[in-house]
Amino acid sequence: MTTVLIVDDQPLQRFGFRMLLDATPDTEVVGEAAHGAEAVRRTAELRPDVVLMDIRMPGMDGIEATRQILATGGRSRVLVLTTFDLDEYAYAALRAGASGFLLKDAHPEELLAGIRAVAGGDAVIAPALTRRLLDTYAERLPDGSADPPSRTDPRWLSLTEREQEILVAIGSGWTNGEIAERLVLSESTVKTHVGRVLAKVGARDRVQAVIFAYDLGLTRPNPPS
Repeated sequence: MTTVLIVDDQPLQRFGFRMLLDATPDTEVVGEAAHGAEAVRRTAELRPDVVLMDIRMPGMDGIEATRQILATGGRSRVLVLTTFDLDEYAYAALRAGASGFLLKDAHPEELLAGIRAVAGGDAVIAPALTRRLLDTYAERLPDGSADPPSRTDPRWLSLTEREQEILVAIGSGWTNGEIAERLVLSESTVKTHVGRVLAKVGARDRVQAVIFAYDLGLTRPNPPS
């Protein structure tokens, strides 16, 4: 059973999500919150598996609430839902530590699949979509120097040569199957390497690993075609 906290300042939105989740056998709504500060408090109280987090709310917004929830190191993961189809919101949510980003008009099956994925430790956003999202905001990242951070960051240096290859591949938006094909490895071996990379760099999931790769300048946007 996946426990869920619904965070939205619109009562009708909360009601709609609750109806969907209550009608699903493997999900249970354990609480609701109308703004970010309440979401932080209720997450600490209820320790849900997944927090469905709105972004635009009065007072503390969903981005700051996500940041504070995940800073505690608790078990709860955050899936951001918003009506605003803007890359900037998605980027900020992922930077804050969210494990996924969906629009509120996603089909019910997409939302339920997203909740299950996040609860299971996966990211909702596919690697290729994450790549395009971060390409949009790559100009915000360091533009390189004589001594790039990737050569001195202790998390990068803790990786073996093969693990460094895997991290660059993750940052490039490759799926496990693509990594296996291009590096001539079995998919099971790739999964093992990916798990070790995530643990060593302190990434909660693949999305956070992509962000880490960008922050270190390990991968850059594709040139315009």
